[in-house]
Amino acid sequence: MKKALSASALILAIGLSPVWADVLGSVNGKPITTEDAEIYVAQTQPGASYDALPEDQKKMITDRLVERLLFIDQAKKDGMEKDPEYQKLLKRDKDELLVRTWITRQFENTVVSDSEAKAYYDKHAEEFQIPKQVHARHILVKTKEEAQKLIDELKNLKGDALKQKFIELAKAHSTGPTGPKGGDLGLFGPGQMVKPFNDAVFAMKKGEVSSEPVKTQFGYHVIYAEDMKPAKAIPYEEAKERIMAVLKQKSFSAKMAKLAEALKAKAKVVISGENNASGSGN
Repeated sequence: MKKALSASALILAIGLSPVWADVLGSVNGKPITTEDAEIYVAQTQPGASYDALPEDQKKMITDRLVERLLFIDQAKKDGMEKDPEYQKLLKRDKDELLVRTWITRQFENTVVSDSEAKAYYDKHAEEFQIPKQVHARHILVKTKEEAQKLIDELKNLKGDALKQKFIELAKAHSTGPTGPKGGDLGLFGPGQMVKPFNDAVFAMKKGEVSSEPVKTQFGYHVIYAEDMKPAKAIPYEEAKERIMAVLKQKSFSAKMAKLAEALKAKAKVVISGENNASGSGN
């Protein structure tokens, strides 16, 4: 359990509870609900859920929420609602909540049509591709001469005979951790291997063995391209949600920037140190 919020932070963190929340208890007739508990958990253990906590932690949270209500009552009795610092913080928080809620509504009201999303998909087809993938095996040895000897031993073989011989040689000679598995690296895409290896294997064809040793910081590799999966397009319906989110954010940002400029043009904005005020002030 992370460190609990301070009393003041706790008081500010918990808001009014919905009437449909389950009641955990009460203090002087004021209810403590599961919604209060969930908010407390969100503040102290991001990502956790009150319902999933063990009973001892649930009890601790209930105790903290009881203290919160008692502290609120005591603060009111001590006249804190009239305290200048409280009034200052209250106004600041109300203004922040107001503008945050307004911006949220502006975002929610930003609409992207299916036709806009489809047009973006068609125009940026290269963004919606599953890249070419290779299923490869390799034999890792310490010297170039060792690697070349293995290549010479494999160069006249094809098909299943090549694959079986490669696996046999990998188990017998490879110093890499995949040696016992016949050098099997599984399926991978561009950029997942070190550059010399990546460049070599993605230049090969299915069923080929590298024509010369490939040097990396690990040693010398003999590579077998067991299988190739060509790049393929992600269907529009699978990409649609992602596209909608991107376009909505772009549209929202543009709308807010345009609105900000329009509001500045109508307002009298004075910046300290600048000679001229912007806006009409009307």
